[in-house]
Amino acid sequence: MNDHAGNPPRAGMDRRRFLTAAGVTAAAATLAVAEGRARAAARPAAAAAAGAFRVPIEDVRHTRTWMAWPDSSSIWGGKLTGVQSDIALIARTIAKYEPVYLCANSAGAARARSLCGPTVTVITTIPVDDCWMRDSGPVFRTDGVGGLDAVGLNFNGWGNKQAHSRDALVAGRIAAHVGVPFTVAGLVGEGGAVEQDGAGTLMATRSSLVNRNRNPGRSQSQIEAALCAAYGATKVIWFDGVVGQDITDDHVDATSRFLAPGKALVQMPLASDNDVYAKDARQQHQILTGATTAGGARMTVEKLQGPDYNKIRSANPDFLASYANYYVCNGAVISGQFGDTRADQAARATLTRLFPGRVVEQLNIDRLGTGGGGIHCVTQQQPVA
Repeated sequence: MNDHAGNPPRAGMDRRRFLTAAGVTAAAATLAVAEGRARAAARPAAAAAAGAFRVPIEDVRHTRTWMAWPDSSSIWGGKLTGVQSDIALIARTIAKYEPVYLCANSAGAARARSLCGPTVTVITTIPVDDCWMRDSGPVFRTDGVGGLDAVGLNFNGWGNKQAHSRDALVAGRIAAHVGVPFTVAGLVGEGGAVEQDGAGTLMATRSSLVNRNRNPGRSQSQIEAALCAAYGATKVIWFDGVVGQDITDDHVDATSRFLAPGKALVQMPLASDNDVYAKDARQQHQILTGATTAGGARMTVEKLQGPDYNKIRSANPDFLASYANYYVCNGAVISGQFGDTRADQAARATLTRLFPGRVVEQLNIDRLGTGGGGIHCVTQQQPVA
């Protein structure tokens, strides 16, 4: 999740800043931290495990996609109904290509089943606070010989900015539901804060992870070591990012993505855009073009042109119009479209070229976008072992 990946400056509230009305109660925050520490003490993620297991790149074959159903009016207010409709649309679309499991609270399950229809499996055994499964869900790893396990990133509500007592437990509960070993990483973070190429290289923003609201007192090198241990990687390509302008502190997955080992994509702003997010996107592109992989190969970088915010449908100041926040599932790439017709068509053409053999589905997710998130933010893949 991210806000304004290379977008013109907007007045008003930043990425889901209005959600703080939901509050991070002292009890909820204390519970989440205590649970995370207890799990970390019980089962620390070991470097030995990371040597055998690795988080694969997203376009490997999936067993299923995991999602979560938002039902909190204290978080979403009057936006809730529209956001639910967008979540259902995403779930139904992905379900055309692979199984979708949607975690819902008991009180919201009937509406979830009604809107999602029979192709989506709704389960009520894993309670949730919100819909951002990319951040709260487990990060699945494979070992190349039929093994599957999962890592939790100690989700703390993006630095205790939102209530998360249920979401802090989602990763472990999904791993238990699947029946795979579960460990916790040696850092606090979110899945949207990290991109992996499946071959030892990661990219991330310092603003999200080298941040005292997640990892106080930890140096970048310490965080990098923990991140590599969790993902089975050996190198991190770091971007500065943007601190404090959105709830995620600038997640990488709305701007830069791996296409393959040694190949990345960056969503670029318009030439006339010069806000902090536009400068961040240009810096990410510059760094990637000069970077090498864990194996020493030079990176090649594709550009994905972002839309003109003066031509999109939404006038919401916190709207996220990120084509790069797409989700790769079995046989398809699911991305947003925002009403800038020329840019929407160009993004479809670019994604079709970059993902040959996959159907590119573009969805109107404007209600979700007003919350500063996109399709990748609300999905989490479970790869085939």
